[in-house]
Amino acid sequence: MNLYAKLQQRAARGWPVRVLLIGAGKFGSMFLSQVPHTPGLDVAAVADLDPQRAREACRRVGWAEELIEATDFVDDSLRAIEREDVEVVIEATGNPAAGTRHALAAIAAGKHIVMVNVEADVLVGPLLARKAQEAGVVYSLAYGDQPALICEMVDWARSCGFEVVCAGKGTKYLPEYHASTPETVWGYYGLDPADAAKGGMNPQMFNSFLDGTKSGIEMAAVANATGLTPPPSGLAFPPCGVDDLPRVLRPHNEGGVLNHSGTVEVVSSLERDGRPVFRDLRWGVYVVFEAPNAYAARCFREYGLITDPSGTRAAMYKPFHLIGLELNVSVLSAALRGEATGAPTGFRGDVVATAKRDLKAGETLDGEGGSCVWGKLTEAGESLARGGLPIGLAHGIKLVRPVSAGQPLSYADVQMNEQDATLKVRREMEQAFAGRAAAAE
Repeated sequence: MNLYAKLQQRAARGWPVRVLLIGAGKFGSMFLSQVPHTPGLDVAAVADLDPQRAREACRRVGWAEELIEATDFVDDSLRAIEREDVEVVIEATGNPAAGTRHALAAIAAGKHIVMVNVEADVLVGPLLARKAQEAGVVYSLAYGDQPALICEMVDWARSCGFEVVCAGKGTKYLPEYHASTPETVWGYYGLDPADAAKGGMNPQMFNSFLDGTKSGIEMAAVANATGLTPPPSGLAFPPCGVDDLPRVLRPHNEGGVLNHSGTVEVVSSLERDGRPVFRDLRWGVYVVFEAPNAYAARCFREYGLITDPSGTRAAMYKPFHLIGLELNVSVLSAALRGEATGAPTGFRGDVVATAKRDLKAGETLDGEGGSCVWGKLTEAGESLARGGLPIGLAHGIKLVRPVSAGQPLSYADVQMNEQDATLKVRREMEQAFAGRAAAAE
C-alpha cells in the first residue's frame, strides 16, 4: 500500500524510474497513456519495428509533442536494453522468440524485466525467472493482465490462511471455438470483417483469444507462478456466473467439476447452448478458497459470502481487468520493492499444439490463433513425457507426418530446426525442470 509513496520519494529526489518499452501495440499504448500522469516514471525509449508507428501511438494516447521529442524511438531493441538510463524493460511484443531474446538480454544487462509477453513466459519463463534470480534482478508477470491479477488473489487468500481450491478467469467459450480460424473468427465475435480490418484488428490474434489458446497460456502461467496444478484433461471451461463459483468449482466427488482441489480453471460466459450466463465473469478473475475451521466458515455466513452447500468454500472475484492501464504496478514493484507481481516458481503447466482439423504431412503450421492448431493446457510432466510440441514453437514449421483432428502434436510430428535460438532455450528449460515437472505430475 506504499508503492505510490515510494514513487513520490524517488520523484522528489529527481531520480525517476526509467523504462524501456519494447512493442507499442495495444498493451504498450495503454501503458504509455498513463506515463504523463505518473510523476516519477519516465520512458527513456520505445523500441518498435516501426518507430514512426510508436510515435503515432504516443500522440494517439495523448502525449504532448515536447514529451515525444524528449523520448527516443528506436528499432534496435537489443541496443536499447544496454542503455545506462534504463532500469526496467517491458517486453510487450507478444512474439515468443522475440520475448525470449529480449528477456535474456535484459537479465544479462542487469535490468528488471516485466514480461507482458505471456506467450514467451509459458514457453521458457521458469528458466528465465531462475536466471533473473541468479542475476539479482526481477522477472515479473504484467499487472493488469489476468495472470498477475490471479496471482495476487491467490497470494491474498493464502496470506489470510485460506486453502486455495481453484483460481482462474472468465472468457467467452463454446466447444466449437477450438476449430475457429482467422477466416471464421469475426462471425463468432459478431463483427463485420471489413469493419474489423478498418479498425486494425488482427484476426489471428483475436482468434487465439477465442479458440482456447490464450486461456491455456494464461492458466499455465498461473500454475507455474502459484503452484496450482492444471486439470489432467485440460481446461473444461464450465459455464459459471460469479454467484456459482464456489458451488461449481469444487471437487467432482462433492458435486463440482474439478478433478482436484488446488487447480486452475477458466469459466465460460456462455451456456453450452449459447445462452448468456447470468452474472458472468467474462472480463474478470477469481479465486475460490476454503475455510480452515468451523469458526471461519461461520464468519463467511455472518459477512454475507455466498458459499458452496458445505458452507466452507467461498469466492472472491474482480469483474474487470484494465491490462496496460495497470502495468505501472509491475514496473514500480520491480524498481521500488524488488518484487515481482507474479513469476514462475516451477514448471507445472505447458501449452501443447493440438490439431484443429486433420493435418497432412508437408503442411506448414501457422502458430497461435492460426488455422492448424490451438494450444491446450497440459500438465508439464505429461507434456515432457510425450515430447509435446509447445504452441510457442508451432509457427513456420512443417509436419513430417499426418495428425488427426483433436490430437496433440509432438516434436516427432514436425521438422524442427535444432539450431533455432528459441528452441535451444526451450530445450535448456526442459532439461532443467524435467525431474521436477515429472514429480509434480
